[in-house]
Amino acid sequence: MSVRKSIKDFLREDQKDISKLLSLTLDQTKEQLFANPEYELNESELETLDSLVKQRNNGKPFAYLKGSQGFYDLDFIVSPATLIPRPETELLIDISLNTFNLNKKIKALDLGTGSGAIAITLSKKCPLWEVTATDKSNEALKIAKLNTHKKINFFCGDWFDAVPDEKFDLIVSNPPYIDEHDPHLDNLKYEPLEALTSGADGLDDIRIIIKESPKYLKEGGYLLLEHGFNQQQEIIGLLKESFINVNTYKDLNDIDRAVLAQYR
Repeated sequence: MSVRKSIKDFLREDQKDISKLLSLTLDQTKEQLFANPEYELNESELETLDSLVKQRNNGKPFAYLKGSQGFYDLDFIVSPATLIPRPETELLIDISLNTFNLNKKIKALDLGTGSGAIAITLSKKCPLWEVTATDKSNEALKIAKLNTHKKINFFCGDWFDAVPDEKFDLIVSNPPYIDEHDPHLDNLKYEPLEALTSGADGLDDIRIIIKESPKYLKEGGYLLLEHGFNQQQEIIGLLKESFINVNTYKDLNDIDRAVLAQYR
């Protein structure tokens, strides 16, 4: 005979994300869990919770178990075909909103959109903007399209191959920027490797974007890039040929995280 276990019993255990896993299992908020601690899980609920706990202990991100992740003030469907949106990337939204007049129509391009978090958030915050989003993964674009109810132009292709004849006021990207030998990749094994790594120094894709973007920017347009903690100075050097007014930004953890530059 199996031992009946209550919400309170599980909450006492030293299990990572147990309250969130219970919330997912029982379809309850954290507040509802704490309001009803004596509730005993039935066999079906125990099986569901056990499966979730095993997956989480094996390193599967909670966002993939839940199937969604918050970003800015929105919630996005995610799958193993897309990166999980990070709080650090919200910085790109803030920079974009501070760079342009929100009440003026501009053309913005989100390169490598993944779940669509950047493009969709910009489109929601700036309804007058014409937003285009690209990704080389059809599976990622399927997720991005599920996430949006806005008019966004989605195209499949490798970087600028997807938009051969257009020019934009803003090109924004959170590209792959991790060194392909980085030991921390072991902690990211559930996320798509091609969206994370970019050559021996993590800058292969950023080099392509910086080199090609002048062909796709209007005069005076801006390129905005997220990057790794130790890449800012090299990126500034790469921008010197075609860009002016280079601005650098730190994330909430005071780590170098983004560069904004204006096409000369």
